[in-house]
Amino acid sequence: MPLKDLRNKIDVIDAKLLDLLNKRVLEVIKVNELKKKSNLEFFSSEREFTILNHLKKVSKGPLCAEDIDIIFREVLSVCRALRKGLSIAYLGPEGTFTHLAAIRKFGKKPSYIPSESIREVFEKVEKDEVEYGVVPIENSIEGVVNYTLDMFLSSNLKICSEKSINISHSLLGVSSKTIKRIYSHPQVFPQCRKWISRNMPNAELVPTESTAKAALAVKRDPKGACIGNKILANIYGLRVIASSLEDFSSNITRFLVIAKNDSSPCGRDKTSILFSIKDKVGALHDSLDAFKKYGINLTKIESRPSKKKVWDYYFFVDFRGHRTQPAVQNVLKKLEKGCTFVKILGSYPRES
Repeated sequence: MPLKDLRNKIDVIDAKLLDLLNKRVLEVIKVNELKKKSNLEFFSSEREFTILNHLKKVSKGPLCAEDIDIIFREVLSVCRALRKGLSIAYLGPEGTFTHLAAIRKFGKKPSYIPSESIREVFEKVEKDEVEYGVVPIENSIEGVVNYTLDMFLSSNLKICSEKSINISHSLLGVSSKTIKRIYSHPQVFPQCRKWISRNMPNAELVPTESTAKAALAVKRDPKGACIGNKILANIYGLRVIASSLEDFSSNITRFLVIAKNDSSPCGRDKTSILFSIKDKVGALHDSLDAFKKYGINLTKIESRPSKKKVWDYYFFVDFRGHRTQPAVQNVLKKLEKGCTFVKILGSYPRES
């Protein structure tokens, strides 16, 4: 078939797509009106998860699951904005991996508000300056972000969603010559330990609050370079000196979406809690045994000092299931009886 005919065929398909998208928007407007009357949240993490999951299952190709996620995430983002502009706080400045995770979660339509620290992200959501916040929680190589865990001890915000992205680091700078200092977030250096040792063993490693802050520091330091996402080069006028610095190709960081409320059940849920145990023999064993008794699969457990007294700890736990399910409620009741403190951080759709 001649190229002109193929292009005409594509034009016809595009027109049909546009017509269907406009019809979808009209239905979304009706949904928004019903939600407004019922005073319901207009962003539904569980609903969006169900939509995307269903589309990936029924697709016959050649679009892959990631393609479907990218395309329909933007469709959902535009439809959400019909009711009101969504605002999202994230650990900034612009160009951080948290910023990238937020865009991949909510699409490009919302207003993204950079924050100086993880604490500030929490504060913006608590003060209703934004509807949602996005914060890092753990990296597959370097483990948890302790500051985020600590914030949940004092905050009443809930986890309503999660987003994991593959992390690839690049060395960015003005020039590849005479690099004496490398700036980046403290968690980044260990992820690129082998590359740094092999290529720049004598460079001073300078920690910054974020990878974007590192890029800003390089702008002021002619003998400096930074490690971060390559998109920082376009944002801050730097050049990519080297790519794929990470020691392991499977370098994934998980981010949490925080809000005033968590999510309704979607059938593929995860719940996060924190608790502290009594000072007695077997207390932790008894607490964890409750999950086995009721058939609840633990996916993560992390301990943090309570900072109230020496050797006193809080335990952060992720497990499969929603807080409204009978088995999960039985576990929580048993924990409340045997622990000094139990706090539900939220139930939300799980990515894997």
